[in-house]
Amino acid sequence: MTINDFYSNLWEDYIQITPQAEKIRQLFLETDSEVVNDHVAFRTFSDSPIDLNFLKDVVLSLGYQVQDSYDFTVKKLKAMSFIHENKKVPKVFVSELERHKLSDASQAILARYCDQIQPVKSEPEVFWSGRHWQMPSFDDYATVLEESEYAAWLLVIGLRVNHFTVNVNLLHSTDRLEDVLDRVQAAGFAINESGGRIKGTPDVLLEQGSTMADKIKVSFSDGQAHFVPSCFYEFAKRYKNSQGELYQGFVAANADKIFESTSSK
Repeated sequence: MTINDFYSNLWEDYIQITPQAEKIRQLFLETDSEVVNDHVAFRTFSDSPIDLNFLKDVVLSLGYQVQDSYDFTVKKLKAMSFIHENKKVPKVFVSELERHKLSDASQAILARYCDQIQPVKSEPEVFWSGRHWQMPSFDDYATVLEESEYAAWLLVIGLRVNHFTVNVNLLHSTDRLEDVLDRVQAAGFAINESGGRIKGTPDVLLEQGSTMADKIKVSFSDGQAHFVPSCFYEFAKRYKNSQGELYQGFVAANADKIFESTSSK
């Protein structure tokens, strides 16, 4: 599978449950010749056949190398970022929930589902493979949601791309993140206000903003049907470092607030 095929398949799967993304992309294509993707992000469970270490090997097989690692103590997450040998290819950010750091009640619920995960082939298709466990009951979902929005989201959505990210630097209509967010909001899409509309500053070399996730109606295993957050669209503006090179990394404090784009509150 070529890297272009990988991202084409990933995008098609993404917009099935995130229709806002294609609408926003088309909005910018009205004024810009292309909309370039800065990075994509994925979520998974620790201590499972599809944990961060397993997914890392799949990412590396696509021509990437490890860029950095991150810890999110409050959210009980750890993550890694990857950069491709071809600098024009989007970066990848993969995080995992450290299940052993949750309460006993949440651990017990998640264990029932993660125990259903069977070993899978180390192939790119795993990134749009969805749930590797049965749909949870609404009670299980609601219980986990009280402690970890991340865990509840993953329990329902499964292993699929969490968001794509517009590279604001390569837009022709504007290179100001505030302009981008204003335009998106004026088109009727909600913006993630957690930590401010713009997360980060030029001083940390990265500014990020995002929409709030789309909502999709799902049927839980106990027959209850509810709307839950699916995925969102992000926007990133990068700045040059002291060597005059455009910063290519991630900022943990920014990412911590971007995670809240899938909040159900």
